[in-house]
Amino acid sequence: MGKLNALAVRNAKPGRHGDGDGLYLVVKPTGAKSWVLRVQREGRRRDVGLGSLAALTLAEAREKSAALRKHALNGRDPITERDRDRRPIPTFREATKQTHEALKSGWVGKSADAFLSSLETYAYPTLGNRRVDTIEAANIQKMLEPIWTSKPEVARKVRMRVGQVLNFAHSKGWRTTEAPSRSVGVALPKQPKGKNFKAMPYPDVPAFMARLAGEAPTAGRRALMFLILTAARPGEVRLATWGQIDEKKAEWNRPAEIMKLREAHTVTLSSAAIALLAKIKGERSPLAGDLIFPGQRLKPLSDMTFSKVLRDAGLTYNAHAFRSSFRDWAAEQMPDVPDPVAESALAHVVPDKVVRAYKRTSFMEMRRKLLEEWGAFIFGAVDVVSARDV
Repeated sequence: MGKLNALAVRNAKPGRHGDGDGLYLVVKPTGAKSWVLRVQREGRRRDVGLGSLAALTLAEAREKSAALRKHALNGRDPITERDRDRRPIPTFREATKQTHEALKSGWVGKSADAFLSSLETYAYPTLGNRRVDTIEAANIQKMLEPIWTSKPEVARKVRMRVGQVLNFAHSKGWRTTEAPSRSVGVALPKQPKGKNFKAMPYPDVPAFMARLAGEAPTAGRRALMFLILTAARPGEVRLATWGQIDEKKAEWNRPAEIMKLREAHTVTLSSAAIALLAKIKGERSPLAGDLIFPGQRLKPLSDMTFSKVLRDAGLTYNAHAFRSSFRDWAAEQMPDVPDPVAESALAHVVPDKVVRAYKRTSFMEMRRKLLEEWGAFIFGAVDVVSARDV
């Protein structure tokens, strides 16, 4: 309990009147009253002005001084934190731009552009000019209603990105709370079930690979073959460079910046995958930084390249879903391989801590065997080296 009360503050004479915990009411000879917080930082005593009595009541001064004392105890500069609170609170539009600038270096591919464009299209009309500290669950619900059931996937992404902006605003002190989460969905109707990527049944994969190998070689066809052999994501293949390949160890060391989970991941390369790479490398003398599957003007292939290869073959499958083909094959044809091994081959997070510890020591060789068997299953009697495409 502080030493001052409302009556004592109102009748205080010129001088310094302590409330406790370093908070003082300073009264000048003119009668002007203001609040000062005295703190110790790095062995030095500092006085931090909090504001006038007209701007802060006794209760507000206590609350503010408590927050600044906590900052000082945690090693932060209380004056810097005080001044941070005095900065104007940005609108959602302004906060979005600052969030984008702060986070974009950690996003893969077109994620940075998609973040901005989706919020500009769907969030700005209703939230753009609102201060971030005034945005509540009801405001987000109103923004999402027009697209919640008609564009469910887009709506989920917009909801997530709005949350990122509001959480960023909270970290900057512009909001007192993080983004509302569960309460947003309470007043929204149930969304229609989403459709999974259409996957090619794994028994059909060998015939399709033989077809690719027998057709005229293109960067798109070869990239799709490599994608299937490694059970990789399209973006990882499009951004693969020769410097990521360790031929002696038969490994593809994928850096964090091209991975969905932003964690580096090593893929073991089967004999078929190595043969494919050797054939491509034999046709040119690439540098370490060169793309393995370059597109026009040596830029990464378009994210639609794989879809075009499949469409040209008269197929409606999704390239990303070859990971599901691989996973189904592993479950049904490799029953002796533990599930976490197959999940690790897909660069999925292994949830169990004990299994994760085991993964560091033994999963690599188990994954090597698994992908070698996958390559053998895919090609069977097809000679990947002599086939026309490779």
